Order: sequence, then structure tokens, then C-alpha cells
Amino acid sequence: MSATLEKGLHVLKQVIDAPIASYFNSCVHCGLCAEACLFYTETGDPKYTPIYKLEPLRRVYEQEYTLLGRLKKRLGLSKAVTDDELDQWQELVYNSCTLCGRCSAVCPVGNDIVYMVRKFREGMSASGHAPEGIKGAVSRTVTTGSPMNVKLPAVLAQMKHVEADYGLPIPLDRAGAEYLVVLSSMEIINFPEYLGAVAKILHQAGKTWTLCSTAFEATNAGIQIGNSDLAKVIVSRIVEGAEKLKVKTVISPECGHAYTALRWDGANLIGRPFSFEVKHIIEVLDELQAHGLLKTEGFETDRLTFHDPCQLVRRGGVIEQPRALMKRVANNVVDMPDAGYMNWCCGGGGGASAVEEGEALRLEAFRKKKSQFDAVKPDRVVTACANCRIVLEEGLEHYRMDIPVIGLTELVASHLPEPAPQAVAKPEGA
Repeated sequence: MSATLEKGLHVLKQVIDAPIASYFNSCVHCGLCAEACLFYTETGDPKYTPIYKLEPLRRVYEQEYTLLGRLKKRLGLSKAVTDDELDQWQELVYNSCTLCGRCSAVCPVGNDIVYMVRKFREGMSASGHAPEGIKGAVSRTVTTGSPMNVKLPAVLAQMKHVEADYGLPIPLDRAGAEYLVVLSSMEIINFPEYLGAVAKILHQAGKTWTLCSTAFEATNAGIQIGNSDLAKVIVSRIVEGAEKLKVKTVISPECGHAYTALRWDGANLIGRPFSFEVKHIIEVLDELQAHGLLKTEGFETDRLTFHDPCQLVRRGGVIEQPRALMKRVANNVVDMPDAGYMNWCCGGGGGASAVEEGEALRLEAFRKKKSQFDAVKPDRVVTACANCRIVLEEGLEHYRMDIPVIGLTELVASHLPEPAPQAVAKPEGA
């Protein structure tokens, strides 16, 4: 047995807790989780059944923690988990699972299959069986602070461009601000208009806010690969930055797993409560609207539909807020079939979009989203996750569907009355 396999099996034994034991024992093998997974529904291959993706973890549980399993192992009736097997399972645990939670939502006995997959990924990561794309993202996040290798100079450059385009200052390291805005690499590189939209909205609302030079990246590749220690390092950067600047609220960006990692896992990862609140940008916009601080004008005439990001909607419960915001600025908003809590994943969450060898499968699974779009025929798709936005754009291009994808924050900001330009402070020596 290799050292890495031994380490991985040790981790698998350690992560099997009371919930996982109860989930394996209560599974009734009904197959409902298969019908909830777009990788199964679009391929018809039973290996993509969510509970089957956990077979090696189930066997480790049985062999180590049940009397019958120990007996079967001793008699040679239950095979040991091997490196080759885990290598084959990489596709099932990473490429074909986005941690979307749809399988957990339909389980008749309440098993949280996503929780189990995340625990299984801990052992896969420790045994060296995580995809190279996610390994690289984790390495870059730990060494440079960003999965896309975005460093502070790139952020400063985008801040300068946004300031010039919007005529509003982008605060950096402003102590005592109400909000700390964190970003994903995708928003910094692919969608800088998101930062401009946030600046317009918070300026109009009269709110103080800031970016942090040591904690600008929210994407948590540690959660995606299955390494709690690395996830803790990434979360800790944001916590330290927020506490140093004494902000009241950290605004999670339009990024699903950044929200999950910080909002729901963060305090457990660092082992203590936060001294600040964490809210998704859509939750903040909804609060501003409720307090009369979000003033918009005009309406979109295009037929719009909203793609619900899994982590925001199914795992986070933010369902009605994005629709209320859309209806504030659009007259023709339609829901796709299965919209809201049971919406279908874009196919690229949970790190899946970083797995290059999984692209063909991801595009095949995208047929599920295509069928949703075909049903309502929107002029544009709106979403609130930068990763969803990129994956949707790739899928729509592949299937030659001419449907632009836009961010909800950007859409709302486009309907704000134009703010009065503010003087943008120049750096010393400029």
C-alpha cells in the first residue's frame, strides 16, 4: 500500500462520523437521487447515481465500523479500497458532482449526500486523487491568494479602470466601513463591471464600504478539493481582514461556493463565531430595497429568466429576493421549469468547471439547462454567480443558443439614476 493511499484511507476512517454512519444505514436504495442528478438524467449511466459515487467510502465504513463488514473483510468477501479504484472514482466524486444538493433535497429519508461527498473528497485529496485542475487552483490560492493567480496589482489596476469608468472611488483598507466587499477571481478578471455596480449601489444608498488588500479573494478552493485545513486558511484571511478593518458585514460576491464557505462553514472552520455578519450581495440588495435605499428607474423590456445558483438558493435559501429585485427593473420575468429551490445546476459548481478532462461530460449534462431555456425562450438569462455565468456562457455557445447572460447586481445597477461624479484620489507620486 502506497503512503498516499494509506494516508487517504486514514482520512476516510477519520471523517466517518455519526451522520455518515446513519446515512449509510438509512439509505433505502430507492434511486430518487439518480433522477435528481443531471449527470445521470442526461447520460442514463447508472454510475452517476449520487449514492453510488460514495461506494468506496461506504465500504470503508462497513469494513471498519460494522461487525458484518469486519467479518466479510477477514473472509475476503469484501475487497479493500485500492489506488486504482480511487483513481477511477475521481470522475464520479469531482467531474460529475457539483455539490449542488439536489440529490440531498429529494432523499426520502433525509440523507445529506452532499455532506458525504465532501467528506469523501477529504480522503480523495489526501490520497492524491483530486483532479489536477483543482489541485492547481488550491496551490495558487494558498501561495498567491487566488485560484486564478490574481494578485493585488491586478486588483489595483481593475480598481483604477472602474473608478475611471464609473466616476466613483473604490475604497481600499478603509477602517470602520460598514461593509467589506470581497470578490471572486472571475469578477476581477472576467466581470469587472460587478465592482462598478456595487460601487454605484452602495454610493446611492449612502453606505460606507471597502476592499481589503490582504483579503480580496473569496473563492474557496479548499472546500472544492476537500481539504478543511486549506479551507480554513482561505477563510481566515477574510476573517483577519474584516476584523482588522472593524467592518460590520462582509459581502460575499456573486459566487456560490465562496458564499457557502464563508457564510455556513466559516465559523466552524476557524473554531469561533465571527465578529461580523456575512451576507450575499443579493441579500444586501434586498435589505437596501426593504429600507427604501435602492432607487431605480425604468424597466427592461426583454424577456428575462433567472438561473438559480445552487449554493445561493438550495443551500442558502435565497430564493424570493432575486426575483423581487428583477421585477423591480423588468416587466417580463419568467421562471424556468423547476425554478427556485429545485432548479437544475449549471453543471460547473463544486470545482467541476476547473476539471479540464470533464468538459465533454459537463457539456453533455448541460442539455438539462438547454431544455429549461428551450421551455421559456428568454432573450437574456440573469444569474447571481460568476462561475454559473461562465459555465452558462460556455454551454450556450456550445449548443449555439444566442442568449446573453448577465449578473443580477449589474442589472440592478444599470437602472440606478446616474450618481454625481466624485473626485477620485490619485496615488502619491502620480
